Amino acid sequence: MLGQITPVFETVAARRPLVSGQGATRTINANESGSTFLFDRAAGIVYTLPTAQPGLHFDFVVTTTVTSNAAKVITAAGTELLIGGYTNVDTDTSNAVAAFTANGSTHVSVSMNGTTTGAVAGTKLRFTCLSSTRWMVEGIVQGTGTVATAFATS
Repeated sequence: MLGQITPVFETVAARRPLVSGQGATRTINANESGSTFLFDRAAGIVYTLPTAQPGLHFDFVVTTTVTSNAAKVITAAGTELLIGGYTNVDTDTSNAVAAFTANGSTHVSVSMNGTTTGAVAGTKLRFTCLSSTRWMVEGIVQGTGTVATAFATS
């Protein structure tokens, strides 16, 4: 056989949308699992994850460097905690690299300020729900200056 042609409808059906922030806050729906959410607003965006359901996963990409407020992803409840970690690269001087980890006991958000804690264009994070109380975070954050953790308790 010369090769198989994959019907276009199968390829299109596998795609998940890119979602623009379109405002200061946005609550994500569970049925948007697999989608990529953009931090595309210089004034920042706060995304709230849906109630934890194992298997959900969401990607977040900074396309516009934050200049005020925060680029933030927060869990739906204070009992849904973050584990995992990410690498932060200092993009304005030496390209120094630091790694930051969530403690699994108090961290409920990643809050980036556009400088030391990240949210410079090119940042990418993935949140994967592991249980009714745990979200795994992984990715590469780009910051400036002396980089610091973006993991937060609120």
